[in-house]
Amino acid sequence: MAEDASKKGLKEDFSSDTTKVERFSPEEEASLLEESNAQKADANKLFTSSRYSEAIGEYDKALSSCPNYLEYEIAVLKSNISACHLKLEDWKAAVESATASLDALERLQPTKAKKSTEPGDEGKDGTVVEIEGDGEDAVRELAELKLSDERKVDLKRIRAKALMRRAKGKMEQDGWGNLAGAEEGENECLYLENSRSPCIDYKELSKMPDLPVQDQKIVRAALATLPSRINAAKDKEMGEMMGKLKELGNGILKPFGLSTDMFKMNKDPSTGGYNMSFDQGK
Repeated sequence: MAEDASKKGLKEDFSSDTTKVERFSPEEEASLLEESNAQKADANKLFTSSRYSEAIGEYDKALSSCPNYLEYEIAVLKSNISACHLKLEDWKAAVESATASLDALERLQPTKAKKSTEPGDEGKDGTVVEIEGDGEDAVRELAELKLSDERKVDLKRIRAKALMRRAKGKMEQDGWGNLAGAEEGENECLYLENSRSPCIDYKELSKMPDLPVQDQKIVRAALATLPSRINAAKDKEMGEMMGKLKELGNGILKPFGLSTDMFKMNKDPSTGGYNMSFDQGK
């Protein structure tokens, strides 16, 4: 167990429930990253050859080789795996992999950092910068906070791809909850089951100024059709639920010579409320 953990850059602390992440030496890290990139290149070739299941296996190998603190590389691999699942029409797995990609990007560059309450504690963007390490670790953490402009562009690009893939997976799953999640967003909607990251949607994508033109078209088309699809899915699910309740009710009432059809719900136009009436029929 300890050997496997150390290979991924982990040090197990059996005196507590927390797991401390330790970094490899620059030489070890470079070697592992080179191995991971080679496996990713093999996976990319499999993807372009439409061998999506095999590509997933190679991307998983690349993840195993990649140090677990290299969040950007992990995000790219998870997003690529999501793309494979979309091709295989495994919508749920596509959503989960895209969410894992977004989680990694969020850890690397939080989009919703806490606001500073003490003067002088905030960075240029007015957010608190928390450094957990000491000495050399603290210096390294500070250096990593200063992302290059090129890397920031890369982060936005991978984030947009992961969001597009997750929204696509949710759209294809259908269902009232999934469609609402694809449209609405974190504050108005649902969270994915067992997900640490918010359910980001097409509305968030529509606010991205640098989204590629083709993706902008997809987002606009999705937002135009989602309201009617959501209502249709809602009506269908509500109808199915009422049908099951009616079937259950009839099972209970049958021994008494009754059925749910004998009970009518009448809407009061003046109050908007409903009254129940009993009609035994002839």
